Amino acid sequence: MNCRIERIVTSEGWTVLIVSGRLKGPHIDTLRCLLGQEHGVAAIDLKDVLLVDREAVKLLAISEAGGVELTSCPSYVREWVTRMRVCPGPSQSPGNSDGDDAV
Repeated sequence: MNCRIERIVTSEGWTVLIVSGRLKGPHIDTLRCLLGQEHGVAAIDLKDVLLVDREAVKLLAISEAGGVELTSCPSYVREWVTRMRVCPGPSQSPGNSDGDDAV
């Protein structure tokens, strides 16, 4: 399953981006672009996310720090986002040039 991102607007006028599938590679750029185009994204719903990689977690951590709520976040993603926010570190560690760390 690839990644799917659905955009909904609540009755209060907030935008929710519902992400499902595998959030990695070019899908991260798509999500980043969608977040950049929105003025008032309230949440990213991650209920149906199956897999994320390091860059996805980095984007989620940055988004959350910027005020976007991560809803229905799987526990493994929540733990990784929390670690990323506490100790951001480089996006790729030395010796790992493929950037394909996925959980």
